[in-house]
Amino acid sequence: MVVKVHVKNNRWAEGSFPNTPEGEEVFTITRERFDSTLSEFHGMAAKLDPFIDWDTDNFSSSMKDAEVLLTWNLPTENLGKVAPNLKWIHCIGAGVEHMLPLDWLPQGVTLTNNKGVHAAKAGEFGLMSVLMLHSHIPQIVTNQRNKNYDSLYASPIVGKTLVVIGTGSLGGSAAKEVQKLGVHVIGVNRHGRSVEGCNEVVTIDKLDDVLPRADYLFVATPDTPETRGLLDRRRLDLLKPAAGIINIGREAVMDYDALCDKLEEGSLASAILDVFDPEPIETGSRLWHTPNLIITPHVSADDGDAYVPMTLGLFFRNMELFLAGKPLLNPIQPELGY
Repeated sequence: MVVKVHVKNNRWAEGSFPNTPEGEEVFTITRERFDSTLSEFHGMAAKLDPFIDWDTDNFSSSMKDAEVLLTWNLPTENLGKVAPNLKWIHCIGAGVEHMLPLDWLPQGVTLTNNKGVHAAKAGEFGLMSVLMLHSHIPQIVTNQRNKNYDSLYASPIVGKTLVVIGTGSLGGSAAKEVQKLGVHVIGVNRHGRSVEGCNEVVTIDKLDDVLPRADYLFVATPDTPETRGLLDRRRLDLLKPAAGIINIGREAVMDYDALCDKLEEGSLASAILDVFDPEPIETGSRLWHTPNLIITPHVSADDGDAYVPMTLGLFFRNMELFLAGKPLLNPIQPELGY
């Protein structure tokens, strides 16, 4: 049995993925990268027939006999007819909101994502960003821009409270790193089950109860119908004026205009934002000029050197399961969108 695998890479384009030339280099699955990681899986090379492609250059012709698609996105119209043998799609990102709604997914086709690949980098970024907020770095950077030399002191962070919305691989990894500093971590998720790194966990319906307790808020939830607009102006008003916010999830989860208003009026201390819509941020956006705000260009969870090898490692582990007829890792639930 030889499995035809179509690999769809994207050329960089503004507002799409990747959205910078640097991103294209980081996320492209070349034949060399594919074969290098494949060599770590004994005997698998003889079972795969990979076709490495760009955008939709050869999509329709190649997908006629492909069983597996490795991609960020894809043309979804009439996919069942375009790819009658398709059984599995692996998305190289953790979020699949760009594919929603999943009503196009043919019956019997499994969609998986890259959950777990981002964990180590997200944990480090989470630790760094919480410490930046605690040490007033966004305010210090704003002061630097304004040529304002103002001593802003901070005590050790032990005893502070961090609320993490979304305790999956990204938020969970950040929680574990920050908790080591003696921070009390409250996780917020759908199911309310305990999470390593969290001192307590509440369900999303209890969010209003825990927001006033937060010294720092870390948002790592995907963009789903359930989370879109979750942190509106009313909920942002529940935070302490001295609180800080970090968002590495998706912009759609938070009202950025309301956030900017609060930063400008001083009713919220600071913020670090890593996700935007569109990306790159438009040159006229007020985000560029908002005080006490640090912008990071969607780099919180992507390893610039090892993203593709880690992605392929996960993909080939799943391929072992696929070849054995076993359930795959990281299946997406179409009704939930993640």
